[in-house]
Amino acid sequence: MTQRLLPPARRARIVLAAFLFLGLLVTLSGCVGAPVEGVPAPKVTVEVGQATRPADAAIGLQIVLLLTVLALAPALLIMVTSFTRTIVVLGFVRSAIGVPQLPPNQVLIGLALFLTFFTMAPVWGEVNAVAIDPYLKGTISQSEAINRAIVPIRAFMVKQTREKDLALFVQLSKIERPRSPDDLPLHVVVPAFIISELRTAFQMGFFIFIPFLIIDLVVSSSLMSMGMMMLPPSLISLPFKVLLFVLADGWYLITRSLVASFV
Repeated sequence: MTQRLLPPARRARIVLAAFLFLGLLVTLSGCVGAPVEGVPAPKVTVEVGQATRPADAAIGLQIVLLLTVLALAPALLIMVTSFTRTIVVLGFVRSAIGVPQLPPNQVLIGLALFLTFFTMAPVWGEVNAVAIDPYLKGTISQSEAINRAIVPIRAFMVKQTREKDLALFVQLSKIERPRSPDDLPLHVVVPAFIISELRTAFQMGFFIFIPFLIIDLVVSSSLMSMGMMMLPPSLISLPFKVLLFVLADGWYLITRSLVASFV
């Protein structure tokens, strides 16, 4: 087998380009390592040592607490806000239509997050007014700011939670019966709020499934009466489901129902 060789002039140009490229790499590597004259290079160091003052230990504990809160932020967003009900209802909508891949998970989660920000905006505004702003101005301490921030969030959760669920966790925790919702501890309110949100979301999902179930029944009966039992009913009913959802302006109705359910 003969090997096809490049012309000598072309080979010379390729070798020359390779040497120029290597020289450019060497020059750039030298420039990157050299400091720029007149511009101080920053140096970042992280040290763990023995605290010499009580203030140093307090700052370290605050940093650890802040990192812990940031790590738990996704769970807090899901558990103590309207996100749970919103994402479950949107999942029911996608399953009822019969297209598990559309809308994608990223779109559903993004829509649920923005709807959560919208419905929780009054609560966040109250938290900012009574806790965050006074703490940043230095008028209240950190512990007092946390206690003030918990009040509107707990009021939101209690408003959306059934008394039956609250009574269940009060009984399971074996604490004295509180005289008012303000006396309920968070370890009682949060799980009761979550199961109440799941119950409400499943109720809304049941009503979402009904019109699409009727379409499936009509299509299945029609195919069976025509003797086309080998044809999958979902293949015929899917366009009618999408058409019904579009004509009824389904996303508008779902969004309005979700937001109105928290008012």
